[in-house]
Amino acid sequence: MYQRRVKLSSFKSLHRVVIFSPIGQILAPMFPWTDPPEPLRFDHFMAAALHDPHQGYYARRIRGVGQHGDFTTTSAISPALGKAIAAWADQSLRHEGCRDLIELGPGEGSLAESVLKQLPWHRRLRIRLHLVETSSALRQKQQGLLGNRVHWHNTVEEALKSCGGNACIYSNEFADAFPVRRFRKSANKWEELFLLPDQERWSPVESLPHSTLFKRLWPNHQIIEVHGSYRDWLGNMLPHWRKGRLLTIDYGARDQDLYHRQPHGSLRAYFHHQCLRGPETYARPGHQDLTSDINFSDLIDWSQPATELIALTPQSEFLAAFADPANPADQYAIDPAGPGTAFLCLDQRRTFTAKPS
Repeated sequence: MYQRRVKLSSFKSLHRVVIFSPIGQILAPMFPWTDPPEPLRFDHFMAAALHDPHQGYYARRIRGVGQHGDFTTTSAISPALGKAIAAWADQSLRHEGCRDLIELGPGEGSLAESVLKQLPWHRRLRIRLHLVETSSALRQKQQGLLGNRVHWHNTVEEALKSCGGNACIYSNEFADAFPVRRFRKSANKWEELFLLPDQERWSPVESLPHSTLFKRLWPNHQIIEVHGSYRDWLGNMLPHWRKGRLLTIDYGARDQDLYHRQPHGSLRAYFHHQCLRGPETYARPGHQDLTSDINFSDLIDWSQPATELIALTPQSEFLAAFADPANPADQYAIDPAGPGTAFLCLDQRRTFTAKPS
């Protein structure tokens, strides 16, 4: 299950459920269906299913990360990731002259705990660690683990304001939680996915969003995903960020490699450690995780000219110096036939000084 998290159990076929009533029932508070129903753009469905404050998966339903949740991240099973990020943070904070470190989407807090533990003692005495978390369920778990050693914020803008705009920022599997728009190549045009209570609808697109994917040639019927909501997030964050480094770790690839052997796109759901595709991704809105591979070409393009590319490396290379040869979990994390190449690590530096908003 390295495509998304770390698979803990083998896949068992489930009863295939199409959209029908679950979408209407779960999303009714935010998207009441009209009579007749109006099509719902896929990213709006995904946003509500994951982030609705009352019934969204991350806001209310997530049970945790790991064996008792729906997925497990690399940081939950391998100490190498915490060691590698701590080394990156120590070097970056020193080079950039910052003392504030921000983690985006910290899950249950295990990665933040590992990073703090692995930092040199003199760095731990000076550092101020900030966690950006909107899920009340996960924040409670983080507070139980970390106590008063960190500062919590609802947004990255809020965290940066408390730092005067000077901070090094890192995330692990954060960008993939942003809603995506889905497009399908059809002859000489593109169609976009909309949902109705009982069916999918692919509608012609008049204006395409900004993405390097549309500059490439694709066969007919190829489906792609664009993280336009993450581009919006970057656009809001960058004016508040004055100085520092940004480390983004996630599964994905550059645009030319992103859809190798994935003609139906990369969208998938995770429910009790089962990877689900097709109609199953609609079956339990608010009760299962939804995700899509990251186009790192877009992340680089969208953040320019405000950032400078330091490195884009596979996870195997980023973790190599910290992986214990005797630890099977570490070896799994750097496996070139698995997570070692499925995950990329994007290191960027803020390129010019801007007055914090």
